Amino acid sequence: MAGRVTRFLPSRHHQERDGGGRQVSEEVGLEEVEFEFLGDGGQSFAATSTSRDEIWNSNGMEFDEDDDEGESKIGIERNKSFWDDQYQLLQATLGRSSNVESRIRNKTKEALKEIQSLEAITCCSCADHKGTKNLSFCKKCLLRQISSQLQSDGYNSAICKTKWRNSPPNIPSGEHNFVDVVDSKSSKKGEVIRVIIEMHFRAEFEMARASEEYNRLVRRLPQVFVGKVERLRTLIKIMCIAAKRCMKENKMHMGPWRKQRYMQSKWLGPCEWNTSTTLFSPMISSDERIISKTKVKPMGSMLTVLIC
Repeated sequence: MAGRVTRFLPSRHHQERDGGGRQVSEEVGLEEVEFEFLGDGGQSFAATSTSRDEIWNSNGMEFDEDDDEGESKIGIERNKSFWDDQYQLLQATLGRSSNVESRIRNKTKEALKEIQSLEAITCCSCADHKGTKNLSFCKKCLLRQISSQLQSDGYNSAICKTKWRNSPPNIPSGEHNFVDVVDSKSSKKGEVIRVIIEMHFRAEFEMARASEEYNRLVRRLPQVFVGKVERLRTLIKIMCIAAKRCMKENKMHMGPWRKQRYMQSKWLGPCEWNTSTTLFSPMISSDERIISKTKVKPMGSMLTVLIC
């Protein structure tokens, strides 16, 4: 389809429901996208020597019951120490970046800026918007465009879709889409490196009525995450521990969609590559190993323009 270009305009919101039945509002307006990526202009912080186990175990210390004022002060200091430690852990995790992460991050940044610079009034060609006057694009079409441009730059990239069905128990069903890049050339040992691109990373951890300490951690997260699976797993753990502490301090129930296992299922569970954006359809599990890779018939170009 030579000479045809997909062009998008920003929209206000894209609504979808997650596995917990909550209605999630996703910003897809590119004029509001903050190009804040891991390691960009940031200082690398050393991880704190105090482990989370030490923080929690300190809660078991016994104090004189008559010394209410002293106990209150110690509790406040211990609480402040917990949040300071979590923030330092977050800084240390975000402050590091490998060469492959930096390269993919820069390419993603360029792709987003290119989409943002397009001037024609178009909308995505999917069934949700076909024949409408809505000058917008959905999240799925945005992911396709980014994945397509990464493929043009030689990366093994596609849209990855995870699904989970009440597994483990007490975790609601759901599904999630993001861009997945598999790199087997950068590692000297021939290991497969998996890089996740999440367009609304910060929003995934936002909570209503959260404490200022928790919101401080959320504000430090990049809006667009581009990083290895190992880094993502660490960030999920840090934020879910903080969310649990926040709910406990506010004497609020923590919904199952906020728990660590649920958040891990979004990106780290078994997933399928979208065959409409790649010539291969591998299955990738949470242990970062490619289980299978099956050749499929090439599909038609996704760069179909629909003038609205």
